[in-house]
Amino acid sequence: MIDFELKEGFDVEGRPDLKYYAFDWDDNLMFMPTEIIVLSDDGEEVGMSTEDFAEYREDIGKKTFNYKGKDIIGYSNDPFINFREEGDKQFIIDSLDAETGPSWDDFVECINGGSIFAIITARGHNPMTIKDSVYNLIVTNHNGIDSRVLLKNLKMYRDLTGEKIKDDQLLIDEYLDLCRFYPVSYGEGSASSPEQGKIKALFEFIDYVTEQSRKFGYNLSLNKDFVNDVSNNFVPDYFPKIGFSDDDPKNIESIKRSLEKEYGDENPVKTYLTKGGKKKEV
Repeated sequence: MIDFELKEGFDVEGRPDLKYYAFDWDDNLMFMPTEIIVLSDDGEEVGMSTEDFAEYREDIGKKTFNYKGKDIIGYSNDPFINFREEGDKQFIIDSLDAETGPSWDDFVECINGGSIFAIITARGHNPMTIKDSVYNLIVTNHNGIDSRVLLKNLKMYRDLTGEKIKDDQLLIDEYLDLCRFYPVSYGEGSASSPEQGKIKALFEFIDYVTEQSRKFGYNLSLNKDFVNDVSNNFVPDYFPKIGFSDDDPKNIESIKRSLEKEYGDENPVKTYLTKGGKKKEV
């Protein structure tokens, strides 16, 4: 029998809703204290928040502007050092202490429901670092995340498809293995111009979850009791619904144009701008 306490991840008839999520990290999920280092005209290094960077990044190195009482002329020698692997340890620490952002409630809904998600961020940390941070958020039941509800939903998914239910630790590990972590400036990507990296990551995620939903649909169709219990039978090649949120208007504009060009009226992604701490669909 379906436990209707578990709203996230299942519709009112107890069917998996196959909603997928993709999140930018900084100023969208969390307001992290990590700063980009820019250079003033007198040679001083000045820390710039990620929120301010979204506003000024087109100007840095192209024209002089005033920031924190300093005339900024460009980047420091290593402006993104704290956003790469050198900052991995601090990222894990900061993610447990940072103030949550405008998409946090969606992130909580996503995780508690056992929905597959992607983190698509301009950062350049090792992907495993971001995965480990999310694991820590889950096991500490951080700010609304409820590992008990997550585990109940994961077990419901496996019960529906006839999979063997494993121990709790392994269930969480396998769940995060299904999710995707895209720090787009990891390796050769650009943290100053992340649009193309984010577009590529989102398109990869769309292909991935489309295949996942088809596999899940096929497995679910083999459960005759489930098929007979719902009024609208689950379709094996079901096309997923995906939401993507980012605080940077330039990223959202570039991604939206690319999605419309690729998918037209069949675009599976709803895009949300969270600039200034408020979420709106665009």
